[in-house]
Amino acid sequence: MHSLKSFSSKERKVGADAVNELAGRLRGDVLQPEEAGYDEARHVWNGMVDKRPALIVQCAHTDDVVTAVHFARANDLLLAVRGGGHNVAGHGTNDGGLVIDLGPMNDVEVDPDARLVRAGGGATIADLDAATQEHGLAVPMGVVSQTGIAGLTLGGGIGWLRNKYGLSCDNLVAAEVVTAEGKVITASAAEKADLLWGLRGGGGNFGIVTEFTFRAHPVGPEVMFVFTLYHGSKIREALRYYRGYCETAPDEVSSFAICGDVPPEEVFPETIHGEPYVLFAACYAGSVEEGQRVLQPLREFDEPMVDFSGPMSYADDVQTILDENYPDGMRYYWKSLYLDSLDDDVIEAIVRQNEARPGALSTVDVWHMGGAVREVGADESAFGGREAPYLLGIEANWEDAADDEANVTWAREAVKAMQPFSGGAEYLNFPGFLEGGEETMQSTFGEKYERLRALKRKYDPNNVFRLNENVKPAS
Repeated sequence: MHSLKSFSSKERKVGADAVNELAGRLRGDVLQPEEAGYDEARHVWNGMVDKRPALIVQCAHTDDVVTAVHFARANDLLLAVRGGGHNVAGHGTNDGGLVIDLGPMNDVEVDPDARLVRAGGGATIADLDAATQEHGLAVPMGVVSQTGIAGLTLGGGIGWLRNKYGLSCDNLVAAEVVTAEGKVITASAAEKADLLWGLRGGGGNFGIVTEFTFRAHPVGPEVMFVFTLYHGSKIREALRYYRGYCETAPDEVSSFAICGDVPPEEVFPETIHGEPYVLFAACYAGSVEEGQRVLQPLREFDEPMVDFSGPMSYADDVQTILDENYPDGMRYYWKSLYLDSLDDDVIEAIVRQNEARPGALSTVDVWHMGGAVREVGADESAFGGREAPYLLGIEANWEDAADDEANVTWAREAVKAMQPFSGGAEYLNFPGFLEGGEETMQSTFGEKYERLRALKRKYDPNNVFRLNENVKPAS
């Protein structure tokens, strides 16, 4: 084992003996700056986030997580928890503190008869899909396969199966959790049901989830998927058409409309590179044949620029179709809010924000929220905002750091301009960097907020887990 060094955090020095003792108690590894592998380990998906933790503990087992929590508290170290490292706001890292990296804990076990899936806190959507699709099953997850299941689930989890089978958090039936005191507990309907409620959409506030148990559903291996681009000059008509389609679409359909510019990629004809588009994308959670019939109207709004629709592999095609649009290291700043409607005034406002986009990689997205998402009662999950029929995503995506200010300003101003059409809730998996603080959390969770604060006081009274969309403990 390599010898580790002392370091200073705030005014406290952590001695080399203590660090080496920590390393000796772990099944996994400890990394410090200037060691081989450190730069790769500290890297997170969003290129805007460039931080240097003093220690990265790469956990191989729940016991490692417990040990790391005790060490962080004993040495007064700021603590970050990294699952997939895919959080937009970069909460999975910090400067000068300790990062608990769950990445090695990515095993997935499937019980096909019970339709239950156990997954480690470091698993990604790709890990989960690979295991479940062997049995013709899927757990509702997000839409980019490199995303970690942990942060996604704890923040909600909106994906291609949402209207039929709910959010990721709605399908969480149990969780193994390491608390701020370093205790290992289980949250389920049978024990610590209050904690399970909070984990279903309340963010990473209440502990480190080292193992998730999900309910799975029959999906695939092939599904009918629509991916059709229309010219953006007809954005108003396209969004009105999309609104009409969503009003009568069955729960098996989960869809969104994206407004952007065609990227200069070989998959698109050169003649449309740089042209504005409106994309209709939709997945049918049922038979391919029925999906072809039900989704066909989304392919018939107008003459498409391109239409990539058809039966597709759920895991290999649908779940990865957007991966190349969100590469590691690009710069991201996202905002969101739930829309009370998609009436003509809202559409006009969306058009204005779309026209103001500062870069060709940025998009304005409209997600239809219905069916199973809206049927879950308040007592079943902490997730806030599920009553709204639509979610608006403002995605600033760009490559050059010189363009930071323009993109961040656009996203902030766009979501501010759309506030009159919203009850104020945000989807906390799409944070820029949560400037709104407690006010945003209150508006997002509404009447649930005080219950979340009481839960935080019970499980993390000193706010050890605060690098997240933070719920402050009740006083």
